[in-house]
Amino acid sequence: MDRRKVIAEIRSWLWVILVVLALREWVVQAYHIPSSSMEDTLLVGDFLLAAKFVYGLSIPFTDTRVLPLKKPHRQEIVIFSSITEKGKDLVKRCIALGGDTVQIVNKVVYVNGKRLDEPYVVHRDPNIYPPLMPTKTELERQIFQENWLNGEFMEGVNGGLPSVRDNFGPVVVPEGHIFVMGDNRDNSFDSRFFGPVPLKKLKGMPLIIYFSWDPYRPLWPIWKKIRWSRLFKLVFLM
Repeated sequence: MDRRKVIAEIRSWLWVILVVLALREWVVQAYHIPSSSMEDTLLVGDFLLAAKFVYGLSIPFTDTRVLPLKKPHRQEIVIFSSITEKGKDLVKRCIALGGDTVQIVNKVVYVNGKRLDEPYVVHRDPNIYPPLMPTKTELERQIFQENWLNGEFMEGVNGGLPSVRDNFGPVVVPEGHIFVMGDNRDNSFDSRFFGPVPLKKLKGMPLIIYFSWDPYRPLWPIWKKIRWSRLFKLVFLM
C-alpha cells in the first residue's frame, strides 16, 4: 500500500478518535445503573445518556470545571464523582443547595423548614430509627453539623448506616456544595452519611434512558429481559 495513503488513513482515524474522546469528555456520556438506590425512578439495568456540559466543561485529569451553563436545581437528578470511592460515579437526586438547611424527621425531609413534596420517594422498611443524638440546642446542632462534615456518620452506630437514616439534622449545606439523596430512601448511601457533595464533583445531568433490561431475568428469551416500556424515557422530567 502507498505510504502516503497509509499516513492519510491513520490521520483520519486519529481525528475520529479525538472527536469521540472530546464528545465523551465534554458533551455526552453513557452510564448504567448498578444499584437500587434510585428505585423506582431509575432501576438496576437502566442505561442513561447524560449531558456532561451543563455544569461546566471539565479540564481533563482535574476536578476543575469552566463555563457552566446552569447550576443544579433542587429535586434534579445529578451524576457526580463519589467522594468516598475514587473512580466511581453516582446518580442521586439533589435535595438542597448551598446555604439551605436540611432536616429529616421520621423519614420526612424538610428544606429551610418546609416539608419537601417528593412523589418520587419510596420507603420499603417500615422501621423508623430514632435520632442518633439530640439537636435541640444551638450547641447540639453545631456538634451534629461538625460530625456530619467530618464524616462521622459514614459507618454510624449499632453497626451500620441506619443511625441517621430516618432522623437527621438539622444541618446547613456549605456554599459550593449540594445535598443529595437516593429516591429509595431506606436503601441509599447518600449525603446523610458521606456529607455534602462539592459542585466541582458534578459530572452531568441524565437526559434519557436509551436502553433497559432486567438483570434478574434469564437471558432467554431476550425480548422478555428488555424493559421495552422504559426505552427513551426522559430522565430529566422524572
